[in-house]
Amino acid sequence: MKILLLEHPRSITPERCNDIANTPLSSCLLTGYAAGMLKRKGHEVDIVEGYLDGLTYEEIWNILDVLKPDILGVHMVYHWKTDLALFGFLERVKSEGLASTITVYGFYPTIAFEDILKRAPAVDSVMVGEPEMPFADLAGSASHGAHLPPIPGLAARDGSGGIRCLKQRPVDDLDLLPFPVRTEALYRLPEVNLLGSRGCYGRCTFCSINSFYGPGSPWRWRSPENIIEEIDGIISEKGATDFYFTDPNFFGPGWRGQERALRIASLLKPRNIRFGIEARVNDIHDEVIGPLVEAGLRHILIGLESGKDDSLRRMNKMTTVAQNERALRILRKHGIEPNVGFIMFEPDSSLEDIRINFEFLRRNDLLKNLSVTANVLYHHQIILEGTEAYHHLRKEGRLETGPSSSYEGTAYFRLPEVAALANIMRQVTNILFTCMEGIWSGKIIEPPGAREKYSEVNRMLVKVFGDSLRALEGGERFDEAQTASVVRETEKEITGILEIVCR
Repeated sequence: MKILLLEHPRSITPERCNDIANTPLSSCLLTGYAAGMLKRKGHEVDIVEGYLDGLTYEEIWNILDVLKPDILGVHMVYHWKTDLALFGFLERVKSEGLASTITVYGFYPTIAFEDILKRAPAVDSVMVGEPEMPFADLAGSASHGAHLPPIPGLAARDGSGGIRCLKQRPVDDLDLLPFPVRTEALYRLPEVNLLGSRGCYGRCTFCSINSFYGPGSPWRWRSPENIIEEIDGIISEKGATDFYFTDPNFFGPGWRGQERALRIASLLKPRNIRFGIEARVNDIHDEVIGPLVEAGLRHILIGLESGKDDSLRRMNKMTTVAQNERALRILRKHGIEPNVGFIMFEPDSSLEDIRINFEFLRRNDLLKNLSVTANVLYHHQIILEGTEAYHHLRKEGRLETGPSSSYEGTAYFRLPEVAALANIMRQVTNILFTCMEGIWSGKIIEPPGAREKYSEVNRMLVKVFGDSLRALEGGERFDEAQTASVVRETEKEITGILEIVCR
């Protein structure tokens, strides 16, 4: 069976350039894992990196025209809009017979499979959850020319206007999976992405990771030895020295998770590599972080999310402000300045919440780096289907969805003064991110003297936030004209200071 897996072209519109979490980072290896399983089953598999290689749909069409796959699999990624260009492309592929079967997979289609099957007639099926086993079963049935039977983990139309979807069990032993197939485009990234575990033992209201794997699915891990075997193969083949664990929860629960991390550290240390991880703050312990740093840990993302315990409880983080600050101290003790997740603006935020968050960030020296400052002073809570927050707000009648797709919802802030500050910071940071896109993406070489300019803009950004918050706390209400004036003046300052960059 000839199978082509497509990472489709996608783009971010300027007004969404500072929005994150449209898909977890771990999704970057879904195509590779599916390809690995299909190859193990004896199928011929090609991967087209439409996104990383910057291909147009016409270029992808030409590839399809040459390969003429039996199955076209598309890793469908939500990028802040209903992708009519992709849907139209798939209609053309199906109508002109370039692929007899089209299936899609990923976080977005797993959660929105009914919507996709209704809106995209060319899509024959949707992989719901982990794609390895459903894809292997689909390819196996198709290669034998059999009528497609119900397949666990595969959603499809039932022929009578409905949609059938059998649940699948998550893969119990991740060591039994083949290593993911990596393309040259993936190897061109600054770090080689790895997946050492799946799922999360947390239940944060804003996160859809556990919805992808299925209700009640546990955090599952690969053995340290299996991970090292994959790393050694990559080092041998590519000479790679920089890696990143895309697991949303590197450690896993309890002391057992800590012992596993220590074992990974002991195996990594003699290999002289650098690596990054993502973790919950309650899993940051001095006696484990030290050995990981000695083994090559250089950067880490931790989800602080808030500087107020009430807000953390509202998000069901199962962490505290004290744990947030303890994690920062431990990491800095070992020479690591973490990247942080932070939700400044929740739908239920008050100005008091915002003030406490602001003081938390200042107290913990998290407003001194421009890229960090721009993120933490802006981020509002993204509301995507599959999260507890989405369903809670919809039940309350506070969620607005667009006419084309219900996957993303907009929740209006309870308080207009919070909405006003969020609006100001959204516009201001979008200006900054647009200006800095070339530098932060690595497309433009940083000019001499730029760092001093960044510090100046950083101070200005903190001042704009603080001044606006203080004015709102004092009873001032920003109308449309006042907001536009603040944004306009701030834009002049940003572009004036960063003239060497914003050209």
